[in-house]
This record gives sequence, C-alpha cells and structure tokens, in this order.
Amino acid sequence: MRILGKLAVGATWALAIILPTTTARSAFTNSSTPPHATADEGLPKYSPIRPPAVPLAVRSPYTSAWTSTAGRGTLNNRSPIFWFGQPLGWEGIVVVDDNSYEYMGTIINDFPELAYFNSSIAQEVSFDSQYSNFTFLAGPVTITASFFSPVTPKDVCRSSIPLSYLTTSVHSNDGKPHHVQFYSDINGAWIGLGNEFDIIKELHQGPSASNGTGNGTASPTSWILRPRFPALWAEAAQVPRWGNLSYTTSSLGASSFTYQSGSATSVRFGFVNNRILNNDAGSVTRGFGNQEPIYAFAHDMGTVAEASVRYTIGLIQSPVVTYLHRGGLSNLAPWWEKCYGGMHEMIRFHWDDYETVQALGNQFEAKLRVDVDAFYGVAEPPSNSSHSSSNSRKPISRQHSSTLTPFTLQNGTDQYGQQFEIDPNTAYGFLEPSSATGIAVPFVSEADSYYAIVALSARQVMAAYVYAVPPSPTNTSEPPESADPLMFQKEISSNGNMNTVDVLYPATPFFLYANPELIKYTLQPLYDFQENGFYPNLYSTHDLGTHFPVAIGHVEGNDEYMPVENSGNFILMSYAYYKFTGNVDWLTSHYKLLRQFAQYLIEFSLVPDAQLSTDDFAGQLANQTNLAIKGIVGLQAMSAIAQIAGNAEDAELFSTTAKSYYDQWEVHAIDPSGKHTLLAYQWRSSWSLLYNIYFDKLLNMGLVSPKVYEMQSSWYATVSQVFGVPLDNRHHYTKSDWEIWTAATCSPATRRLFVNAVTFWLNETSTDLPFTDLYEAVATGEYPLGIDHFSARPVVGGHYALLALGKTGQLANASAGDTAGSLFPKAGTESLPPEEPVAPPPTASYRQRAIRKQALRAEEKLAAMRNPTPI
Repeated sequence: MRILGKLAVGATWALAIILPTTTARSAFTNSSTPPHATADEGLPKYSPIRPPAVPLAVRSPYTSAWTSTAGRGTLNNRSPIFWFGQPLGWEGIVVVDDNSYEYMGTIINDFPELAYFNSSIAQEVSFDSQYSNFTFLAGPVTITASFFSPVTPKDVCRSSIPLSYLTTSVHSNDGKPHHVQFYSDINGAWIGLGNEFDIIKELHQGPSASNGTGNGTASPTSWILRPRFPALWAEAAQVPRWGNLSYTTSSLGASSFTYQSGSATSVRFGFVNNRILNNDAGSVTRGFGNQEPIYAFAHDMGTVAEASVRYTIGLIQSPVVTYLHRGGLSNLAPWWEKCYGGMHEMIRFHWDDYETVQALGNQFEAKLRVDVDAFYGVAEPPSNSSHSSSNSRKPISRQHSSTLTPFTLQNGTDQYGQQFEIDPNTAYGFLEPSSATGIAVPFVSEADSYYAIVALSARQVMAAYVYAVPPSPTNTSEPPESADPLMFQKEISSNGNMNTVDVLYPATPFFLYANPELIKYTLQPLYDFQENGFYPNLYSTHDLGTHFPVAIGHVEGNDEYMPVENSGNFILMSYAYYKFTGNVDWLTSHYKLLRQFAQYLIEFSLVPDAQLSTDDFAGQLANQTNLAIKGIVGLQAMSAIAQIAGNAEDAELFSTTAKSYYDQWEVHAIDPSGKHTLLAYQWRSSWSLLYNIYFDKLLNMGLVSPKVYEMQSSWYATVSQVFGVPLDNRHHYTKSDWEIWTAATCSPATRRLFVNAVTFWLNETSTDLPFTDLYEAVATGEYPLGIDHFSARPVVGGHYALLALGKTGQLANASAGDTAGSLFPKAGTESLPPEEPVAPPPTASYRQRAIRKQALRAEEKLAAMRNPTPI
C-alpha cells in the first residue's frame, strides 16, 4: 500500500486536532438523530448506529454507491455518491394522489416552488449485513427504500454478479387506497460521463422466459449505457472507461409502465407535471435547466393501499482484468459469464433470482447474529443495554438514562459496576477515577457494538473483489468446468494496487469466518506469478499490479519494499487457510515458495532494517517490534507447514529458530519497566498496537508468552483516547482493523474498550465517506491531515477477527493469553473439522447455457420485430 498524494484539508481542523469539540453531542444511540442535530430538524433515527455513509448499491470496485450522513445528510437532501466522493445521479420520486414526493436525490432544488412537489420526511434508517432501509413520510403514506446488495460468500457465482437491488414500496397510513406512481432515473456520472455525445445508450427489452429458478416475473427492461470512446483498463476518477452500466426494472403489474431519456430538467419536470413518461428512448429533448442526459422509468400502480417496484443497477465489465501468466498476457472473462452466459443473460438471471438470493442473504445475516451472540454468550452481564439474541437486534443505546450523553455525563457507574468519569474538555474519553486508565463507553452492549461494526463491514469487504475465469489451458478453448475462479482485489482509495499482500492480510478474518476458500482464490494468482518466475526477489511480492485491473506484477522486482511484512503475511495467510479447511494438497503444492520466504525471514526478521510495514503512511522505521514478531510467528507457522509436508528437518529448523528469536525478541521488545512492548527496539518512550500476535492466538501456535498478552492488554487502557487507542506513539490516529485484531488478543475489559470505541467513533465521526479504517482517535474523529482519505477499503474484513476467533472455539470470556477453549491443540497441525456442505442453487453447464442463449436471442429478435424501439 502506497499513499498516492495529499488531499487538501480545511485549515479549521488543524485548530481542533488534539481536543475534541466541546459542542454538546448527541447520545451514542440510534434512538436520536445524528450528531449536532435535533429531532425536530426532520432527520431520521438510525439503527443500529449512524455510520458516516450508508451503503446503497455496493457490489464491486465500480458498483459502489453510498449516501453520506455527514452534515445532516439524508438520502433526499444529498446526492448518492461513489466511494471516491463524486455525486451519482440516482433519483427517486413517489406520486401519491397527484402529489410528488422526492425520497432520493435533490432535484427539488432545481425546480421552482411547486405546491404538488415536496420532499418526503425522513423517518428511520437501518442497516444489517445485506440491506440498507430508509423510511419516509409522504402525505398519507410511508415510503420504504430498501437497498439490497447480497453478501453470499459461499456462492461464488452470485458473488461475482456486479448488480444490486433497490425495492421501493408504499404503504397507506390511513387505511385508505391512494393513487400511487413511481419514478426513478440515473445519469451518466455512473460511467464518469455527463455529455450525451459521449454516451451510447440502449433500451433493452428482454424476452419473458424465466431462467428456471422459480422466480420468473414480467420481462425486464434495461437502460444500458457505455462510453462512446471506451478505453480498456482505463479509469477516470476511479470510474472505469470501458464496460456498461445497467439500470433495470419491469412493469411489475403496473397499469402503465413508461420510460424516457432526455435532458434532466425536461424529463423530470415533465414527469412531475404530467406523471407519465413519453416512451422516447432516442432523442435528448432540448429545454430549460440542466441539460445532462438522464434515463428514466415510471410505473403507475393505480389506486392501491400498498405497492412496490424493484430496480437493479450496476457497472458490468467484460473482460474484467488483464493477467500475466505463463501462457502470456490474457484478458480474463468475469466469472459470471461462466455461470450465466452473456451480459443480458446475467442481468435477467439476477432479476429473476431476487427471492432465491434474498433467502441466501437472510441465511448469512441470521448466522452472523447467532455467531455474534455465541461468541459473547454469558460474558456480557445483564445491563441497561438492549442486547438481544432475537432476530430483531435492538439499537445501540444507553437506556440507563435517556437524558445523559457521553459528552455531558461527568461520572457514574456502568453496567459492570465500574466507576467512570469523563472531562468533556479533554480527548481522554472515559476513565477509571482512581487510576485514570481508560474504560469502555458505558451503558453500551459490546455485542451490539460489535454486530454494528461487522454488519456495516460485510458489503464493503466483498465489493472490493472481482471474480475471473482463469486462463485457458493449452490447446483448449475454455477452462474445464471444475476450474476455480481467480479473485482480484482492488486496494480501494489508498493506491489501487491489485491483490496487495498487506491488504489481503488484514482482511483475512472475514474470509476465515465466511468462506476460507476465497483466500485460496486471491492467493492463487500471486502464487502463480511468483512460482512461474515473474518475480526476481527472494521475498514476497507486494502486489500483483500497480493499478487495478492490470495484473502484470513487477517483473523487475521494483515493487513497494515490504519484504518482512509480506513474506510473513504470505506464510500466515496460507497456513491459516489450511487450518480452517484442511486442504493439505494446496498448501504443500506451494511448499517451495513458502520455504523461500521463510529462509528470508530467518535472515531478516529478528532485527528488521529500515523498511515499511503495512502501515506505510507512517513511514519507514528500523527495528519495528510488531514487524519482527510477525516474521517470528511466520517462522513458527512455517515449522507447522513443514511438518504437514513431511519435512522433519525443515520443521525442526524453523521451530528452533522461531523459539530462539522469540526469546531474543522479548529482551529487545519489552520496555525495561515491564509494562509494554516498544514501537522499536530500545526506543523507551515508544509503544504501538501489537496486532501481529493475533495469528498466534487464533491458531493456538503457543509461541507468544501469555504474560505478553496480559501485559499489553493492561497497557492499552493507559494510552487510550476518546475514539480508541492510537496506532502508535508517533501520531494520534488509529486504524479500526488493527484495533479489532488487537482487541482479539486482550482480556474482556480491554477488548470492550476497543470495540465500543470503534462504534462510538462511527456514530460520532465528522468523516463523510464510506467506513474509513484510518482516522483520528481525538477531536471529531476526522481524517488524518496530510494522508489521502481512506474509504471503502477491504481491510474492514479485519473487523471479523472476533468471529474468526469464535469459529475456533475461543470465546469472549477468555483472558488475553488464554486459548484453553481452542479447537486447535496448542502448537498442533490439526485443522478444523469440515463444515457441513451447503449445496448452492444449481447453475447451468456450458452446454446448457449455449442452448438457453440461443433460445433467448431468438425470442429477443421476435420481440424486437413486434415492438421496435428507436435509439
């Protein structure tokens, strides 16, 4: 990971960099409105928390639409945004008894004041791992906009689809039927264009045949947009310059279903006044106001008590990446083509698949809730928090007293019987009065806090990846049916590298929890690249390509210099994959390369020279304690890999070296006071988060002494700030992924301090983009000065560190160094027992897809002859 540059930051933030603002803040609860807002301002209640941005359509590095809550933002007073921050045109209006109500977008600001056009009133915003739901009052009805980006990590075919759902529904509040109409449009900003002459559009009306999943509906209609002058593999402001945007709906039982493209103000003003579109898909009508082209649908549902419409949206690339391999440089097809056929077949499958994938998403969400509750079990005392194991998880709230907020409460006793105090004029947060050590935000359930974090993280981590069909073997036209996909990660927002090893590493807990096979799919391209002689160095490569989606690696070996970091990462990820799957063949097939990395660690890990760690924004540093322990734990893992491979001599070498290095590491790494480890050897005033001992505990490797775990657990509370523990003593910023990794190595009270602090920050931060992993632990929790604004990065997969720990049998009631509950024998090589297989819904074979494709094309031709559409 390399920082691209520096973003301009308002000078006003510099004045508040140490002390938090003293302006009274809202309670740490979704039962109120966002920070600095009051309930009478028409802003919604948030559940389980108020994140800085709420995911809307989040399915890939390019299908990534959000709505920011910063500055009192709501879905209908701010435009949706791409993860990079630029606005996206996505408009939503519901007409009730000839009165129009805007629930998404801000076009009302472009219109003259009209008595029959108003903003709907935001009521509630809720999210889980799959959905973001927004409710509004609109005259006599309630509008619900439900954004569904399925998280189904065990179904690779469905995970590869870059499309997301929006269902907008209306329910009568007065028990009477009302005349209901729906309107929605998109613009060219989704493909980075705003001029009609730069866009090729297509209105695609497909055949009515179902795909056989049992969820068939009326034939879908799609707006398809693409650049007139495409540039393969190019991006502009992180938006691809090749491929297509699809926006799809169907008649869905409407008495009138219409569409129109044209200049923005003309189409929108025409609909608000006439409440119908003119079915013109070709021209751009000149008129007043905003001349950018838009692409709209309208449904007239008649007089009803309730009604709903559904849309799907997403950017579609084929080919999806270009990849250097031993057969040459190949442009790889997206995995969904292997599963479903061409673009229109995939769009249709996704449209018809709604109920099936909804059930799969619900399964993941239900398991997530059960597993969070199972991890915490009886560790949480009965408290004034609202934690519940029911399917309707209650909000994060402090019901001890609805009149107190963290920044006005001066002292008290929390639900654990722990006394606390807080001075709102400092950045220290909640402290134990006698020792001044930090304690967790009071009256908040840690389990509910943790659920909020992982639920918000799920779509973000999955959307950083694309899935590709591997290159074809020699003399064949297509890979075998049994071929596994290759997964390619974009290092979103920090520099855009592909399969960055030190970004895959922090995301690993999510995949260990959700589907460990996905780790294999992401590591395989890196293995192939290095094993086929495309990388000259003896240590691990940093990434697979300087910028996504061009996976040509670094054949000169001039990638970002993180030799100890990434060699240790590679060994630990590979060994963890084996421990969670038992796949001996895959692990041992890569023994030679792993052994090469381990040999490098023997030479260079105990006393690392000046180099970068994964936290490269902090700069190079020699003798990094946390980096050294990663290499040493990596050697211990390599000893186990050697045992699995049947190489006793290597196993003894790596084990003996790891234990010797660890003993020396303790001497160098622990401050003479015996209270904490140092950031760097012999730097007495230094300290840092020691997150790289996590794998030692997770895999019960038995290398790191329990006293080090306990020492560190006690230390963190002495250097905590209002929004958590800083990454190290050099700065007051922190990283949420490493905080949760560190929390997993701590005793319950300190773990609770970390977890509640992250959720408290989410609820209070002034950041305005998707979940950032890098932020100030003081002031308003803003972005650090002088560093690119991290957002939407896949490292939030690290937030699943506790759930991965729980999967091994280690639960919340264990002390820092205690691994007694682990399913892994200490220092053993056994893997977890296999999970019960869940058969995915069937997908067609190549032959079946070819037959289906021919049939669909024939029906499309007949439909086009009957209903020609001018373009």
